Amino acid sequence: MAENIYLSILSNNTSVKEILNDKEQFKKIEFWLITILFVFAGFSLATDSGQYNQELFLRHLTPFDYYDNYFFPNLIEYALVYVTFVFLNFKVFPILVGEENKKQPVLYLVLVFLALGFCLGVLDTYAQNYLFHAFKTEDEALDNFFQKSYLQAGWYIFVFALYYAIKLAVFYLLNNSEAIQSKYRIVTRDGLIGIVIWMVTMFLLIIGRAEGEAIIGWAIVGPISVVLFCYAFYKLIPEALTKKRRFLSYLMVAALFSFLSFFPATIIGIAFSNGGDFGLAVGLVCGFFQFLITFPVAYFLYMRHLKSQEEVHGLKRELGNSTANLDFLRSQINPHFLFNTLNTLYGTALQENSDRTAQGIQMLGDMMRFMLHENHQQKILLAREMEYLNNYIALQSLRTSTSPDITIQTNIEDVLSEKFIAPMLLIPFVENAFKHGISLQNKSWIRVSLHCDQKKLYFDVYNSIHAKSEVDPERDKSGVGLENVRQRLNLLYPKRHELIIRETAKEFFVHLTLDL
Repeated sequence: MAENIYLSILSNNTSVKEILNDKEQFKKIEFWLITILFVFAGFSLATDSGQYNQELFLRHLTPFDYYDNYFFPNLIEYALVYVTFVFLNFKVFPILVGEENKKQPVLYLVLVFLALGFCLGVLDTYAQNYLFHAFKTEDEALDNFFQKSYLQAGWYIFVFALYYAIKLAVFYLLNNSEAIQSKYRIVTRDGLIGIVIWMVTMFLLIIGRAEGEAIIGWAIVGPISVVLFCYAFYKLIPEALTKKRRFLSYLMVAALFSFLSFFPATIIGIAFSNGGDFGLAVGLVCGFFQFLITFPVAYFLYMRHLKSQEEVHGLKRELGNSTANLDFLRSQINPHFLFNTLNTLYGTALQENSDRTAQGIQMLGDMMRFMLHENHQQKILLAREMEYLNNYIALQSLRTSTSPDITIQTNIEDVLSEKFIAPMLLIPFVENAFKHGISLQNKSWIRVSLHCDQKKLYFDVYNSIHAKSEVDPERDKSGVGLENVRQRLNLLYPKRHELIIRETAKEFFVHLTLDL
């Protein structure tokens, strides 16, 4: 169980990276997301009455038609933007970035710009038809429409190019996070994610046409936040944890650095604005943002990181103990099994001639080769486990074949496909059946069946049981067989098996279902 939990933790940490490495899968996700956004925009448009546009038309004493002047122009614009994004993002930009010959993608960009600008201009003549009255001539109005439409087309292409650049930056940062962290120890994976979040939010502010001051302000505060986050994660928090009042110590240091962040943010804000008021506002926002957001988030993530490391180390220790226990169980099973087989051969040699003994010895040789070469592997072919199972049943049948009151029935299907199983997992159930289900004095029977489908194995052992005699040395010995199997199943197939054991006064039944 520890092994599976540990592997699941590692797999969760790499899941995002696996998606990013699988470019085709990411393209499909990206395509369906933008398609859903387009469909959602269409539904929103269909539920909008266009009242604001209608008022604009009425204000200019121009007739308004909902479909001609609002619904269809906007819907077609949405479709044009959707098609343009898909074409540029999946066709043009990859060629522009990846290939040396830039002529074809540049030609595509020019054609897209011209076509998109022209179509948007035509649509504006319908959606903003009321503006014709604001110009002296129709040509002046058309010039105005198409100037704006080509500016709009250039804006769309710029936004799509910015999105693609941010996507490439995200790919690079997350796919090379380990190399970056090994080279620059101060840069954490969470810090890289912070850079990604900052870039994405900058993109959203730009496409949302936020106020210029808001964009500049976040362009200053965001990078300062990422730098302070990494520094807190690398140095400030580990040092604070070594002190007695660690949280108070960290809080004081966080307040100091938040105050210091005011000065560079203010200076940069003044440099990018006409007056000092904007720079002062940016500095104040930066200081409060670091103290209230950046440093608390860094502390929370660092503590969660420590807890995760402790859990992983604990699971590794548990995994090591589980492996040792598993090896110990195997060391118990092997001699236990060998002695039972040798006892069977000894009884056969006394009852029958040497031909049957030779046959038994040959089977024993095959079984011992299996135990020496394959028993210590983590997984073996299911076909080899079944071959070993058949050899054991055949070997035991040598002793019982001359007794008419003993019936042994097997229905073990051949496995055609390559399926794997932990070695020596099925044989203890059959061994137990022969050990407790066979009596030379009473009527006895054993039925063994094994069936596999694509993903599951179904194994049944059904046998008679007999009371041991008073002089039987095995009477009071429970053995290690079935208990060992229970432990191995719990270690190797947690939540992937079902073991049912039922016992009556005269019958013993085992049913095992295993996820292969």
